[in-house]
This record gives sequence, structure tokens and C-alpha cells, in this order.
Amino acid sequence: MVKPSTFSRPDDKKKFVRDKFSAISGRYDLLNSMLSLQIDRYWRWKTTRLLRQFPSGPILDLCAGTLPLALELTRQAGERRVLAVDFCEDMLRNGKKSLPDDDRKNRIFPVCGDGEEIPAPTDTFYGCTVAFGVRNLARTLQGLQEMYRVLRPGGKLLILEFSRPTNPVIKPIYSLYLNKILPFVAGLVSGDKEAYQYLASSIAAFYEPEELLAMMRQAGFTSVRRKPLTFGIVSIYIGCK
Repeated sequence: MVKPSTFSRPDDKKKFVRDKFSAISGRYDLLNSMLSLQIDRYWRWKTTRLLRQFPSGPILDLCAGTLPLALELTRQAGERRVLAVDFCEDMLRNGKKSLPDDDRKNRIFPVCGDGEEIPAPTDTFYGCTVAFGVRNLARTLQGLQEMYRVLRPGGKLLILEFSRPTNPVIKPIYSLYLNKILPFVAGLVSGDKEAYQYLASSIAAFYEPEELLAMMRQAGFTSVRRKPLTFGIVSIYIGCK
């Protein structure tokens, strides 16, 4: 199993993650919905609702993948424009193919770019969202500093990320599902079991919530806080510029 600690250089991790997401990009949305029992839709809805004070954008959706969060961002606000940035071009291509034939197609702008060197000017966006992508950054603090840079003063950062439940009943069930059931099922469907083994190991190795909140403060964010969802399986991390 490939673990985050396997990578001796940040660029090695970048290449591995890009290659793995490229390999599973065609079935990524199907697997997400199936493996989360479609609860991922609720998580994205909750995240996007936290930007309702900015109904007209522009918003940055970083690590945008196949664009599910960009779609929810534009669904909830009819005038909102979203720059959707991801460093895996195949993910963006597959997401673009599945865009609905309505006005949202003209309000989502997919761009292939690096979350640690965001291709956007300083003080541009009212909001920045990152769904399940911070964990895959090779240089987390640098990525957070870039998110701070591109936000306008008064803008808001929302990070939706997996966390580890602490409930004594939920914890062992979740661990069994994450480490055994998910890689097996996902491997059968996607043909790439290693990608989902990495997912499990990267969640296990990710920062504790207080560590990530401290890094957000170090990057410059204020009013930093966390909202756990679904027994703590995921969390929304919130920060303001």
C-alpha cells in the first residue's frame, strides 16, 4: 500500500496523486456517490450554504476534480461565477463532459493549475472552496497561503475534508469500512485498488483538526473554526480574510 510517508519529495506525491486521479477520473463521480451512499451531496450542499452572503461571485473552487462542488455553487446562486482549478486535466475534462445543458455551463470556468501556485491575481475571490483536496497537497501551508492571497479582504475559505470520528461506536465501523470494504469495492469498479488504499492511508495520516486550524491561522486566516458532519466523518473548516 502506498502511504503519504512513502514520498521523499513533494513532487513525487504530486505525480502519484495526479496519475491516480487521472486513472480513475471516468468513474470518480459514480464511485463517490456509491461509496458515500450519496451523502457527499449533502456535504457539498452544507459547504456551499456557508457562502450564501456572496451570491454573485466570483468564487474559486480549488482541487475542483470533476466539478461537483462547482455545480452546487452555481446551482445555489444563479449569478455566481466559479473558477474551477485542478491539476489533473483528465478530471476536469470528465467533469466538463457531464455539465448540464443549462446556464451553469457558462458560469463554470475549468482551468488546469496547481493549488500551491494558484493561477489567479491577488484579492480576486469572495470565496474559496476545497472539497477533499487539501489532504492531497504536497505543501499544505503553501497552499493555504495561496488561498489567502487570492481571496478578497472579507472573503471566506471553506475546506471540506475527511476527518476521523472519535465516537467509540462509530470509530471501529468507519475504520473497517475505510480500510477494508472501500478499497475492495472501489478497486473492483475502478480497476485501481491502490488509489483507494491511498485514500484510506491519507485520511489516517492527515492532520488532527486543531493542527489544520492552526495552519490556517498561520497562513493569515481569522475567525477560524470547524463544523463536523455525519459523526465526524467529514469536517468543514472555515476561515476569513
